[in-house]
Amino acid sequence: MRLRVHPAARGLSGHYQPPGDKSISHRVALLGAVAAGQTRITGFLEAADTRATLAAMAALGADVVEDETGIVITGGRLEPPSQALDLGNSGTGMRLLAGLVAGRRDLLGERIELIGDASLSSRPMDRIIDPLAAMGANIESSGGKAPLVIVPSALKSIRYRLPVASAQVKSAVLLAGLSAAGDTVVEEPGPSRDHTERLLPAFGVSLLDGEPGIGVRGGQKLTGCQVRVPGDLSSAAFVMAATLLVPGSKVVLENVGLNPTRDGVLRIFDAMGAALRKAPGDGVGAEPVGRLEVGHARLRGIEIPAAWVPLAIDEFPVIMALAAAATGTTTIKGAAELRVKESDRLAVMCDGLRQLGVKLSETPDGAVIEGGPIRGGRVDCHGDHRIAMSLGLLGLVATGPVEVERAEWIATSYPGFVADLMALGAEVEWIDDE
Repeated sequence: MRLRVHPAARGLSGHYQPPGDKSISHRVALLGAVAAGQTRITGFLEAADTRATLAAMAALGADVVEDETGIVITGGRLEPPSQALDLGNSGTGMRLLAGLVAGRRDLLGERIELIGDASLSSRPMDRIIDPLAAMGANIESSGGKAPLVIVPSALKSIRYRLPVASAQVKSAVLLAGLSAAGDTVVEEPGPSRDHTERLLPAFGVSLLDGEPGIGVRGGQKLTGCQVRVPGDLSSAAFVMAATLLVPGSKVVLENVGLNPTRDGVLRIFDAMGAALRKAPGDGVGAEPVGRLEVGHARLRGIEIPAAWVPLAIDEFPVIMALAAAATGTTTIKGAAELRVKESDRLAVMCDGLRQLGVKLSETPDGAVIEGGPIRGGRVDCHGDHRIAMSLGLLGLVATGPVEVERAEWIATSYPGFVADLMALGAEVEWIDDE
């Protein structure tokens, strides 16, 4: 499927509710499945990635029921699955699930196979395998990549310092630590998303202050709870970007998750000259939530501080798109992690931007982008959902329509992307090449 975005004939306007937070939805599905009793979830993200994680937990014995109010997971004891667990395109699902089952006593000696699509099977898994193996986990891989075969075994605690800040690795180790003997502590060289640490206490888990680091004591039991998933800031970033790009636009975003460990995109947009107004909203458990008012702005290029990079790692494709339409030069450094996402996001975004007439230079850990006019054309997102949406948005301000090939991958994280843009006044359409 191709995504075609036409130049905007008028400003975008309206109220917008982002879909549920992807990172939190994954974690709630995992924790709810091992928590005794019922976990009631509202706002769960309806997307292929999160659905894959939910299906994996059902295959492991959790009872998953859906109705008009949300999802109810009745968990506790896990059971060996009858076949391989397919996580699709979800790196979060695979890495966190590996940590969760590595030491589960109710699965000791069983064979758990985790598989995924071609993209997921090309992404590095040794970053979780190494610390889990140090805890005594029995994990086989294909050269440090999926598929993974896990035979749950007794684990020992560990104090682990991450080479690179990573919420997925941190979470995998903490989840394994729940089944380990003793206290497991994770130290990071910098900040990363802390959704796992915020959720665990809601399920009855006491956290340890690792001085420095964060930890858990093994053997704690989880209890079901109620979770309201906030709107996803990563998804909201695309609507914010569209609003900033198109003259005459003003959009109000409701119930947006504003977790300070992932607000780098707001800092970057603000530094580029964005017109953003933020108001606090009702908190969702330990997660801060707010309301954002966004208007069109004349954006300028900036040098993005390295400290902001891990706080906006998923949003860099759309940040690069905005940089292409801004005035002046934007410099990105310290973002080599983008090369091991669903695609090599630095290379694919740079290639796509060049095809739309953007002048830039790609570096090993970033890019230098010269803002200027955007021309229409056809680009390939290489099966990466965030790149498909980011390149597509430039069609709103290009000299002609922008078409993105293989854009059906958007469904892995944001199936309602096109409908939401259209509701705000954008002219966007799907083209079936079959």
